[in-house]
Amino acid sequence: AGAAAEARFISSAKGKGLFATKNIRKGETVFVEKPVVSSQFLWNALYNYRACDHCLRALETAEENAQRLLGRSSLVLPHPEQCSIRKDLHQQCPRCQVTYCSAECRQAALEQYHQVLCLGPSRDDPTHPLNKLQEAWRNMHYPPETSSIMLMARMVATIKQAKDKEWWIKAFSQFCSKTANEEEEIVHKLLGDKFKGQLELLRLLFTEALYDEYLSRWFTPEGFRSLFALVGTNGQGIGTSSLSQWVHACDALDLPVLQREELDAFIDQLYKDIEKESGEFLNCEGSGLYVLQSCCNHSCIPNAETSFPENNFLLHLTALEDIEAGEEICISYLDCCQRERSRHSRNKILRENYLFTCSCPKCLAQADDADVTSDEEEEGEGETDDAELEDEMTDV
Repeated sequence: AGAAAEARFISSAKGKGLFATKNIRKGETVFVEKPVVSSQFLWNALYNYRACDHCLRALETAEENAQRLLGRSSLVLPHPEQCSIRKDLHQQCPRCQVTYCSAECRQAALEQYHQVLCLGPSRDDPTHPLNKLQEAWRNMHYPPETSSIMLMARMVATIKQAKDKEWWIKAFSQFCSKTANEEEEIVHKLLGDKFKGQLELLRLLFTEALYDEYLSRWFTPEGFRSLFALVGTNGQGIGTSSLSQWVHACDALDLPVLQREELDAFIDQLYKDIEKESGEFLNCEGSGLYVLQSCCNHSCIPNAETSFPENNFLLHLTALEDIEAGEEICISYLDCCQRERSRHSRNKILRENYLFTCSCPKCLAQADDADVTSDEEEEGEGETDDAELEDEMTDV
């Protein structure tokens, strides 16, 4: 069967959109997509959220995952056979010791970008240009993380290694680009008030670590800012978790009523305890560039949503409603709470984070509403931080 969706150009204002090529039923998977490039967030990796260096599959068993998030090494999970992690398949890069979930991922990384980025014995050397770049990025971009300089590093490394460099440059140029002013806004949003100085520092470190004559434009101030904005605008959050995989598997077990109630109560309590200890940071998190998914426009009443049910970087787009052939497929860039707020509040978030004003049917229907937020909303106004946006992007 052919693809159920295709990207089409809508207008210069809206850019591309994703459209159904056949009727899609509610609950159906529209497509499963692999990113052209992806990377785990740097703080996430530093804090021992262990993920495959290539596909972001969580590497801890569900029990180890729960023990770490709880800070309790004595915890024992029931039904350990429901954990999908296969440690016997894990492999390390023999030179720099980064870990992969399988021989396939180690090979794929090596063939695409890892030859250029492998630190070898310099892995723990703080003066190595790549380590300096990562350290500088961590000092600028504290959790909740929304992007990573290593996504850009992998783009450069991919082209450096590629036989067909033009093919990759074309692949990356498919992602929506912005005007110079919009780029400034995005970079400002990612780096805060010190962005001009920080961007220049990052550019110098990026150049020292990765400069390539063929890509010289990417290393100029304008080119680097464009690359940065491209990743900032198109990066899709990825979240993986062996614990949530285990929970899904447990939910599907056919158990006697009493056992089912016991297990559900155990899981509920486990999540409450973890939240006390680790807050909302439950997943291995990173971001990736997805060609099809990045064409999905936003709607405050979305007809599709993204998720990562395979515990790796494979993005599943699932229909939330029946979608007819020819209809546009839209996802929401806002989380559920944000979608319930007034049109004014929703658009404030969308303008600040994604630089557009929404004209979906819901926003058009509310167009005559007053442009003020209710008192209740006024109080919550400051709370719409990146964490909520990120959460929506990384739900597993």
